[in-house]
Amino acid sequence: MKMYRKKYYFITGLAIFILLISISGCSRSGSTQNMQGREEASIEWEDDEKVTLDWYVNYSWFTTKWGNDLVSRKITQDTGVDINFISPLGNETEKFNALISSDTLPDIITLGWWESQVDIMIINDMVYALNELADQYDPYFFEVADPLVCEWYTHEDGNLYCYPNSTYVPKDYEIYDNIGSNQTFLVRKDIYEAIGKPDMSTPDGFKEAIIKASEMFQAIDGEPIIPIGSHVFNEHGCVSFDQYLQNFLAVPYEKDGLFYDRYTDPDYIRWLKMFRELGEEGYLLDDIFIDNRIQMEEKLAKGRYFCMIYQRTDMEDQQKILYANNPNSIYMAVDGPKNSNGDDHVLPGAGINGWTVTFISKNCKHPDRAIRLFSYLMSEYGQKLTYLGIEGVTYDIVNEKPVVKEEVRELLNTDRQQYNNLYGADNTYWMFQDLPMQMQWKQEYEGPTKQLEEWTYPYTHYLGQYEVDFDVNSQAGNIDFNIKKLWGNVLPKLLLAPSEEEFDKIYQDFIDKRQALGFDIYIKESTKYMNEAKKKVGID
Repeated sequence: MKMYRKKYYFITGLAIFILLISISGCSRSGSTQNMQGREEASIEWEDDEKVTLDWYVNYSWFTTKWGNDLVSRKITQDTGVDINFISPLGNETEKFNALISSDTLPDIITLGWWESQVDIMIINDMVYALNELADQYDPYFFEVADPLVCEWYTHEDGNLYCYPNSTYVPKDYEIYDNIGSNQTFLVRKDIYEAIGKPDMSTPDGFKEAIIKASEMFQAIDGEPIIPIGSHVFNEHGCVSFDQYLQNFLAVPYEKDGLFYDRYTDPDYIRWLKMFRELGEEGYLLDDIFIDNRIQMEEKLAKGRYFCMIYQRTDMEDQQKILYANNPNSIYMAVDGPKNSNGDDHVLPGAGINGWTVTFISKNCKHPDRAIRLFSYLMSEYGQKLTYLGIEGVTYDIVNEKPVVKEEVRELLNTDRQQYNNLYGADNTYWMFQDLPMQMQWKQEYEGPTKQLEEWTYPYTHYLGQYEVDFDVNSQAGNIDFNIKKLWGNVLPKLLLAPSEEEFDKIYQDFIDKRQALGFDIYIKESTKYMNEAKKKVGID
């Protein structure tokens, strides 16, 4: 079971010291010192010659270059570490598996916490234990690493092999009322308003809106309009049409103390059948089944989709392009599909798993410098730098609070790519972003992405206890993998089924095959995982 989170409290007192010592993996509590003191202490290793570390980021869309912008240059100046980012040009899974099989992992690796390669790298002794590197080279790591997150992510062998970003714990949701989910139902503003701002929360209303929008807007500015967009279809399905749709429908994760089978929920099937009807009538275009992320971003930047269930943070750059060209062509978040009771959406905010996890490979030429870089980026100093930039250049202190300069804010709201190239702040380097810590400096932006985030606030909940992540080599992990692969094959067939009878047949075949793969074991082990996760994060 993975566990750990980051809040950067400088803790004193013998009792708490003993508590921290007892935590596996992150089990130190060094003396309290501010980051300025840390920088002074780092002079010893800055005196070494500057080194370059290869950092693999397992996303084809990540194209950021190191060293051109203000923040990355400052990091190199402080740490003596240059970064050479590497990202896959094509299929992420194929590229990463090739690196593993050839034992050519780069120095540092960042990937999603749910990816099967996480366990593979640990089991095959391909990555360092961060706690051991910290013991040897940089005890400061234990001051900036959050004990609860460390505990969560500590492996069964007692070591901590990776550290996450974007983590929240349940208590954060009690403290803050402005934690947003990434999941939104988006409509193109001008089209939505032109067809009368219809209610798209029911299957009938949704279908009518799609048909009306398609009749009125076959093309805009010479660009054909795609009625419905989605995230990329992959070997495990498509989150827009499975997990995200289920969340909008408030399909529960558990019932009567057991992990719930969300894929057979009546409301979910009802909506899938409505999408099948739209597919039969020609409103699910081939584009959504075959496009990769880069192709989707090109279409988003031209406003070619009418509506989509999509992660708002994945389209912020394209939203700003649309806004700069025509403010009425941007996307806005509205209430999307709802269940038959009309219940509010239940959308997940980040949980204790976070988003990505970062490792140090045993191929790393300078593991001492890598662990110190981790500590630097995880510290309050590093978080403030990667979020705000440099005082006097990107922000000023006004009434004892940081305020981003107007010209910097304007560029951020209109041209994210140029902002990244010049400044590199606002979590351009997001691999260790600590969102709860950054709340103390949170800036209120009035740009075209604000409405997308604020729309999610009432619907956002902590759901991290349901993010089941089995060891890939366990029985449950193997069953989970095979069921996901089966679903990835079935979902497009359901959406493109020529009739409801064929849909029912395909669905029943899926249920039967899933059962034969060991679905009952999956539910049993998922329930166990869920209950253990609740205990570890303090959920009754």
